Amino acid sequence: MRVLVTSFGTRGDIQPYLALGGALRARGHDVVLAVPEAFRDEADRVGVRLEPAGSRMLTMLREVMPELRGARDALRTLGVMREAMREHLDEQWAAARAADPEVIVHHPKCLAGPHLAEALGVPGVLSIPLPFYSPTRAFPIPFLGGMSLPGRINRATYAFTRMATVLYGGMINDFRRRLGLGRVGRFADPLRNPDGSPVDVLYPFSRHVVPVPADYPPSAHVTGYWFLPPDPAWHPDARLVDFLAAGEAPVYVGFGSMGFGKGADERRDAVLGALVANRLRGVVATGWGGLTAGDAPSDDVLVVDAVPHDWLFDRVAAVVHHGGAGSTAAGLRAGKPTLVCPFLGDQPFWAARVHALGAGPAPLPAGKLAAGLADRLGDLVGRDDYRERAAEIGQQVRAENGLDHGVRILEDLVGQ
Repeated sequence: MRVLVTSFGTRGDIQPYLALGGALRARGHDVVLAVPEAFRDEADRVGVRLEPAGSRMLTMLREVMPELRGARDALRTLGVMREAMREHLDEQWAAARAADPEVIVHHPKCLAGPHLAEALGVPGVLSIPLPFYSPTRAFPIPFLGGMSLPGRINRATYAFTRMATVLYGGMINDFRRRLGLGRVGRFADPLRNPDGSPVDVLYPFSRHVVPVPADYPPSAHVTGYWFLPPDPAWHPDARLVDFLAAGEAPVYVGFGSMGFGKGADERRDAVLGALVANRLRGVVATGWGGLTAGDAPSDDVLVVDAVPHDWLFDRVAAVVHHGGAGSTAAGLRAGKPTLVCPFLGDQPFWAARVHALGAGPAPLPAGKLAAGLADRLGDLVGRDDYRERAAEIGQQVRAENGLDHGVRILEDLVGQ
């Protein structure tokens, strides 16, 4: 089976698809991964061929976003970002021609995915690691957080998934014209193929974290998480090893790519102050800004750049993070009590899920860190019920084999 897998974003957006590509490759399938060039080393490690796509957009995210201070700055970058998006469409098409796929797995950030599948006459499979696309009465679209609404209103909120064609309809139709395809309407349903059949969706999250809604159709597949295997070439530096061995298990604090922009200094002071106030040892990740290695106030706090979560989380007492899908999955798989401090997007949804599961305190929004982190951190580490429930969920998540499930679904779609 020849498979094209596309995704775009920061590490949390790419890692599940690297893992899927590696699992497909291990099963004997030919895989091409269309992701930014920055992930070539990881693709090589899992034995998957990489065709670069989205490198310019990723550079903009890494270099421009940390400097943004408001809507005016964001508007200034909009034109350049649109140019990079057009380039990304062309790069995905080049990757498809190189892969000659029998099936295309595409993250919704990769706008070309369904149109490439239509042009090539192969199944297009949507995939995203959160329950974002399939309408359900059980909960609203995750970008509305963990709020509770009447069932029919919950289901209606999923009309938001048509926003890609609303916002980028002109760009998409220009691309389709170059592929020899007809126009699509601005409110096209992303869950329907041109012939009216349902689009299959792979959801790489755990049913123990988000129970599968009873009204999900057969085309919505909740597989379990897709985790990369540990990198055998990675080794922790001596500073980290010595710190972990020097005392009680620390608390991990890291906000990933959210550690930039306005308020970064205040967040740094809140994190470091909360650790000191609770007399806790801490490993604090820098993210994209706001913290540097020189900010540690004492020998009880170690500031690090990037450490694999699958290694580090097994060695800490609890985790505090922004609630990205990947960080949430890693913390729960490790069975660690979790405090989520959401910034935006789907992060409030994962924050609400962690609390509803009993694996950690109520979420603390990022804007309230200064006032509330010290108390919330004391609650996180002080309650046995959080530890016990987190450990139970960790056992359930580790018992799943989401990658095998995902691979078997693709094989069934192609008839292998």
